Amino acid sequence: MPQPVTYRGMSLVIPDNDSEWNEYFAHARQHKLMVRACKACGLMRYPPTHACPWCMDLGWTWKEVSGHGTIHSYEIVMHAIQPGFKDATPYAVVLVELDEQRGKPTPDEALRIITNLVKPDFTMEDETKVAIGARVRVVFQDLADHFALPQFTLTGEAPVGRVWRLGA
Repeated sequence: MPQPVTYRGMSLVIPDNDSEWNEYFAHARQHKLMVRACKACGLMRYPPTHACPWCMDLGWTWKEVSGHGTIHSYEIVMHAIQPGFKDATPYAVVLVELDEQRGKPTPDEALRIITNLVKPDFTMEDETKVAIGARVRVVFQDLADHFALPQFTLTGEAPVGRVWRLGA
């Protein structure tokens, strides 16, 4: 029976029969950001699917990544759909391109993760600090003994490429 956890007043549960996400969050519980790597072509992927989206091979292995990356794109949420996020609006949801596979297999496809952008205390980052090109790193929010939620925070490192910010 899956053990639910609470995040921002909402219940999170991974069903027992969801092997991909159960394994992913088992690694996250150990504060490891793991992705699947194709045994045939070597490309890494997220979310953790069984088949490689590029070569369609079914062989894979888990691979730990550094959790460092760059904001590739973002959205500022002005109206929270989930009640648990209402007090956080406006907040950013970011698409992070991880360093390990930047621009591969093509400049338009890479190893990217959609995530919350949080401060080190796990409150939502101020939307005025979000920018394409900003450097980020993974942080793990321990929600229970059996569950840690990977999110990303700004590093303060020099941005990558041309920085772009909404309204700037």
